[in-house]
Amino acid sequence: MNQLQHYVCGEWVSGNGSDATMHNAITGEPIAQTSTQGIDFKAMLEFGRRVGGPALRKMTFHERARMLKALALHLTSKKDVFYKISALTGATKADSWIDIEGGIGNLFAYASKGRRELPNDTFLVDGKPEILSKGNTFIGHHIAVPLQGVALHINAFNFPCWGMLEKIAVNLLAGVPAIVKPATATSFLTEAMSKEIIASNILPRGSFQVICGGIGDMLNHLDCQDVVTFTGSAATGQKLKAHPNLIQNSVRFNMEADSLNCCILGEDVTIDMPEFDLFIKEVAKEMTTKAGQKCTAIRRTIVPENMVEAVTKALKARLSKVVVGNPAVEGVRMGSLASMSQKADVRAKVTELLQVCETVHGQLDNFEVTGADAHKGAFVPIMLLYCKNPFVAKAPHSVEAFGPVNTILPYKNTDEAIELAKMGQGSLVGSLVTADNRIAKEVVLGSACMHGRMLVLNRHSAGESTGHGSPMPQLVHGGPGRAGGGEEMGGIRGVMHYLQRTAIQGSPTTLAAITGNYILGAEEKKASIHPFRKLFDDLEIGETLTTHKRTVTETDIVNFANVSWDHFYAHTDDTSFEGSVFERRVAHGYFIISAAAGLFVDPGKGPVLANYGLDELRFTKPVYVGDTIYVKLTVKEKIAKDLREGEVPQGVVKWQVQVFDQTHELVALATILTLVQRKG
Repeated sequence: MNQLQHYVCGEWVSGNGSDATMHNAITGEPIAQTSTQGIDFKAMLEFGRRVGGPALRKMTFHERARMLKALALHLTSKKDVFYKISALTGATKADSWIDIEGGIGNLFAYASKGRRELPNDTFLVDGKPEILSKGNTFIGHHIAVPLQGVALHINAFNFPCWGMLEKIAVNLLAGVPAIVKPATATSFLTEAMSKEIIASNILPRGSFQVICGGIGDMLNHLDCQDVVTFTGSAATGQKLKAHPNLIQNSVRFNMEADSLNCCILGEDVTIDMPEFDLFIKEVAKEMTTKAGQKCTAIRRTIVPENMVEAVTKALKARLSKVVVGNPAVEGVRMGSLASMSQKADVRAKVTELLQVCETVHGQLDNFEVTGADAHKGAFVPIMLLYCKNPFVAKAPHSVEAFGPVNTILPYKNTDEAIELAKMGQGSLVGSLVTADNRIAKEVVLGSACMHGRMLVLNRHSAGESTGHGSPMPQLVHGGPGRAGGGEEMGGIRGVMHYLQRTAIQGSPTTLAAITGNYILGAEEKKASIHPFRKLFDDLEIGETLTTHKRTVTETDIVNFANVSWDHFYAHTDDTSFEGSVFERRVAHGYFIISAAAGLFVDPGKGPVLANYGLDELRFTKPVYVGDTIYVKLTVKEKIAKDLREGEVPQGVVKWQVQVFDQTHELVALATILTLVQRKG
């Protein structure tokens, strides 16, 4: 029998003894054993902090993002190996796709977001400067730097690949090393993927470690720079969260717990509408995917009283076609649970639910299994229950059978539907199927406080909808109350969980020097030559060009109106200013910014390759006929772009554009972006 290994302090090692045995979920045969006896957990933490952390923090966000992409490509090339091992967990090929390629997709997503939304730097400038004094000599700002600890990820058994990858994608992008602790029951699949991660030599030494078993006394050695994330049962998560050392050292703890997610059929939907079919398909899919072993699976189906019979009939018809058994057999659409202990737990929870519910589909002790022995494998039947009095019975809102089990709950009106949705005491996701946007607004705003994510499904979104049970890396994954009170992913929001946000105060010049971004009011560096004549590498933050002046004429305004077709009265009608905010004919704002470009642009061919965009444009004071304007052009920020074959080496330069009038008052403010050639 295979002895699982752990990646500890840069080496693959085995524990002493045999603490646990893992079994083939389909046949019940033992396939691996593991032990963490003899592992020095304190040394693992110190190795991550001392070796992995510094290596990651030397890299910029963009370098870490490219690292994630390289890892994603490598794991994709090895995915066939993972599919074979995943079958031992009872998963069908479709189930395995979610776990394996869905997890790899998170790496790709964060690789992209890291390059597009984060700076090519080792830290993040967060938000905008805050003026703290009348003379603007003392200001505040915020920066975010990587924590100098380790992220300990304690994952659930249901997604041994996705659970690991969706978490490490974020902490590695943030610059924090990880220790991954998968659930023991399916850790043999996590071990296989982890060995490929290490074999790739893509991640810096010390940035990734794995424990396939218990974590011993590791929680005792965490400090305020470390982060713990947990996915699993609410009871276990609450126990970990209350660990004395985590409380004493204010260790960041993010919990994502299993929850009683719901799907609501809007009271507008009738049996002949496309939305009815969509509802039936969505509920059935979420009951049977991964044999119902998803933290986002639908556990409560909330249906109008007058539609209960139709919904029950349609769900029974659809569920009866799902073949349960060995995923290796042609035609099988649902496999087993992950372990015999999970099977026992689901059976116990169904028995508890049946105290207040009736069975409408499935029999706990009498069901068919194709290509396997139902008693030897971790099989349970698909169970659809009905609770007649959902406002009286508490079990459907508090007891979760973590398998293919779902309860239909009737409601009289939308207010009751909202109340039932909230009775789950906090969930990861709630969904609503409706064709009425008024109902959609009422339900979402009424129940969002108890859900981490809400999906509204109708005929218009169904074709491309990712579905009720699919957390997306761009959106937050987590929820209030029973769901744990935490958040994962959510795009760059997730990265912030591994960064320390710090307020900094000082003069604009000092804070500009710290952040590497020009701040209004900071000391300017007079440009010796026109900055458009300089390569990206030679431009300095704060370098400023003050242009010559231009007087705005009535002809300018008339010509711009004719060219742009913008004949707004304030530009063209001298008789219409009574009661307006203008004194007389005013220049178009877009003419002012265009004229500003004419003042600061160097017309000759040079390192500036193209105009790349315009941000934060503001018009702060009217410019009238006869006013004279000039511009200050300042290098605000530089972002080096990745080198691509066949492309001129380049970077993005953000320029602060300040347009002043003859009284030296600001009339327009903008940030323009240009592509500027870099040194080869």
